[in-house]
Formats: sequence, structure tokens, C-alpha cells
Amino acid sequence: MATPKPPKVVLSERERAELERLVRAYSTGQQLALRARIVLLAGDGWNNLQIARELGVDDETPGHWRRRWLQFAEVPLDEVNVAKRLADLPKAGAPPKFTPEQICQIIALACEKPADCGRPISQWSHGELADEIVRRGIVQSISPRHAGRLLKRSRSQAAPDSVLADAGRRRAARRPR
Repeated sequence: MATPKPPKVVLSERERAELERLVRAYSTGQQLALRARIVLLAGDGWNNLQIARELGVDDETPGHWRRRWLQFAEVPLDEVNVAKRLADLPKAGAPPKFTPEQICQIIALACEKPADCGRPISQWSHGELADEIVRRGIVQSISPRHAGRLLKRSRSQAAPDSVLADAGRRRAARRPR
């Protein structure tokens, strides 16, 4: 049974050169390079099934990237470059609840001593921290659980590997054998 003929992809010399540059560049991510190969083969007249077999991808993948490329057929390359044409679309989901600035303020607050804030405790609990965040007006509301998650997420990004490794060695040294 014959498959329908896919829409033709016509590449300008500049588009072809940019796609080939992406494929050859060592710094190009593998997904982007694969997408550029798909468009190049489509520009050479290959159908989607041939491209899928050649590149070892799912049968629907070449059609997806062919359609995406054709969406930009009338848009000049100066407005939307090749890499942006082949980039993933933004993921669905709710926008972030807090701005990066608010998160930085929360982390800075967690670095302060609770006693300096008039709290009669020696270490922040998630509940006390959430109360202080709202009291200072950093955010309108935040649950203790969410405050704790923000700190946990920032700790892994902020601490250098050597600090984390030293902490792991200290914990291992304290364990009874």
C-alpha cells in the first residue's frame, strides 16, 4: 500500500548551509543534530519512512519535524534562525509561582539566624520559615512544605561538589561499623 507523499521541503542555500553546520558542529546537541538531519534529508526529496529507517527513529518523527520546518517557510532566516526552528516548544504547565528574586530572598532568609528575626528557636523549621517569609512580604502565601522544597532544591545547586563530598565523608566516618 502506497503512503501519501509528504509535503516538499525546499531549502535555500543559506538554510542548507546552516543545517549542515549544525550537523557537523561538535557543540550541537544530539537532538538538534538529528532534527537537522531529518530536514536535510527531507530537502533532498526523501519521504518520511525512508528518513525514519535511515536515521533509526520512529516513523512519525520525520513528519513532525518536516511540518515544523514548513511552518517557518515564509519566515526569513534572520527572524527565526535554524536552531530556533528546530527547538522544542515550551512545555505545558502552570507558570512558576515565585520569581527567581523571591526565591533568592527566601534562601537568604534561611541563611539568617532565627533569633535575629525575633524567633525563639535555634534553627529554622519549615513552618517557622514559611511564617517569616509571609511576614516579611516576600510572597503572599507559602506552605511549609513548599518552603522546604525550595531550600532543598537550592542546596543541591548552590553547594560545590567538594562541600557535598566532604559532608558525605564526615557522615560516613561517624557511622558505627
